[in-house]
Amino acid sequence: MDKLKRVLSGRDTEESSGLDEVIDATSLGWGTRVKGFIACFAIGCLCSLLGSCLLWVPKKGLTLFAVFYTMGNIASIGSTLFLMGPMKQLKRMFEPTRLIATVVMLLCLVLTLCSAFWWRKEGLALLFCILQFFALAW
Repeated sequence: MDKLKRVLSGRDTEESSGLDEVIDATSLGWGTRVKGFIACFAIGCLCSLLGSCLLWVPKKGLTLFAVFYTMGNIASIGSTLFLMGPMKQLKRMFEPTRLIATVVMLLCLVLTLCSAFWWRKEGLALLFCILQFFALAW
């Protein structure tokens, strides 16, 4: 059966490598990709919404908002991995036209969590959340 797949795909002359077998075994069907995208995107939206609701909790609200908003953004970005695949996603993120926005976004994700957990600066965490929003919109 594998030989037939190789012949039909035009790879009958080359030797099948271990990487080709792994890629063939781990590739997802289109329906599974769409379901994964919807699930991750819904989780991302839910985390962002939950973070917005937790903003009003006394004392720890801003820290909770920063953490949940950041996790929501990570899940939302991760949702597009299902549609495009990880390598294509990374290549597109680091194209010259998107490089600055990608670097700003990733940097703000890390700095938001650092300011919320290590530095304990809630105003700085809020500033980085706002910068995350603008970097994603860019």
